[in-house]
Amino acid sequence: MIPDQYHYILINLLTIAYPLAQSYEPRIRFLSNWRAIFTATAIAGGVFLAWDELFTALEVWGFNERYLLGIYIGRLPIEEFNFFLTVPFACLFIYEVLNHFVKKDLLGKYHQSITFFLLLCTLFLGTYFSPKLYTTVNFYFAAILLSLQFFFFKFPWMGRFYLGFFVSLIPFIIMNGWLTGMFTEEPIVWYNDMQNMGLRLGTIPAEDLIYLLGYLLLVTIIYESAKRKNLTSDLD
Repeated sequence: MIPDQYHYILINLLTIAYPLAQSYEPRIRFLSNWRAIFTATAIAGGVFLAWDELFTALEVWGFNERYLLGIYIGRLPIEEFNFFLTVPFACLFIYEVLNHFVKKDLLGKYHQSITFFLLLCTLFLGTYFSPKLYTTVNFYFAAILLSLQFFFFKFPWMGRFYLGFFVSLIPFIIMNGWLTGMFTEEPIVWYNDMQNMGLRLGTIPAEDLIYLLGYLLLVTIIYESAKRKNLTSDLD
């Protein structure tokens, strides 16, 4: 039996345990990109922690003290800060593992179609459910990033990104299910259903899938940009 106050910190540890243990695997050499990992995690984490702090203040969501260590920075528990370290690290690890072992860009031909479909969905749902804060802000944020990709940048790695995103959904649903009460008497993170669609996948608000999409897309944009910059600097 896990003591209640260790649940959230244990989720963080389990999220990062295998990726961290395999980061020195010589075929992937994931940590050789440590500067890009740090840059992407720090910048995207800063954006999303500010969002997190605001939405906690507005009671769009909140945290159950029963499952926390009791250490806070502002309104956020220390476990939430760890979340924005462990999740991008684990998902970037999945992204790089798939890049190495899946030689063919399976979704490369379809990434613009996937982007266009997601863009339409996020714009429509974000508008339809306005002014529900979580739905509207979350979907519009993802729509902005998808629009930049579709109309301007046309990143060549988007097919790889979508494959990594879809695979990342498997551990994300398990861990997020744990956070939202799938395996505990009460949710560790609670959501105000007045500020979302009220549609759940088990215990997980459906918006969380788009939240992950927007977060990982921002992380990957920064990561790929930092990798190219670091490679250019090394060559110089």
